[in-house]
Amino acid sequence: MATDGNTGAAQFLPGEPDLGSLREAAARCEGCGLYRDAIQTVFGEGPAKARYVLVGEQPGDQEDRRGEPFVGPAGRVLDRALEEAGIAREETYVTNAVKHFSFTMKGKRRIHQKPTAAEIDACRPWLDAELTVIQPSVVVLLGATAAQSLLGRSFRVTRQRGQVLPFHDALAVATIHPSAVLRAPDREQAYAGLLADLKVAAGAGSS
Repeated sequence: MATDGNTGAAQFLPGEPDLGSLREAAARCEGCGLYRDAIQTVFGEGPAKARYVLVGEQPGDQEDRRGEPFVGPAGRVLDRALEEAGIAREETYVTNAVKHFSFTMKGKRRIHQKPTAAEIDACRPWLDAELTVIQPSVVVLLGATAAQSLLGRSFRVTRQRGQVLPFHDALAVATIHPSAVLRAPDREQAYAGLLADLKVAAGAGSS
């Protein structure tokens, strides 16, 4: 079904969904204009009854090319931090607030561009559906876009990171996006902060 690019993803949701039907339906989503330039939808991955759901901002260049979330440099940072925090990947579902890569061209390179509020809102039905199906114990919000998507636009990761917060029938913990570690002047310090927040999430999930 073609849309005018601004009516949102809700019309593409399948009835009585599971993760498989959601992934298939999301591959055809035209709920915002990002689908026009991205290679493909990058849906979440992980077990259907994961204890933890990790939500990032959007897929990057490598994720868009491969069709998988968190497989680029930031994903490798996240994998390391999860292991050190004691969060098993087989208990973890990873996804993004926005399922298409938003970018600008710089020469021949595709450079990450933060999705707009309208694009985040348009994609929200997919994220809501994933959380409804999975029913995690803990939702880990990686970066401001993910946190504000689910906790409201007044939420500030800089002030409220590492706190265990109620979120519907689950708990939520916000932290920086792993890509922020790669951009930080002091990567070691930034990584230590990410790891500390993930350890809080691990504790919330095991309690």
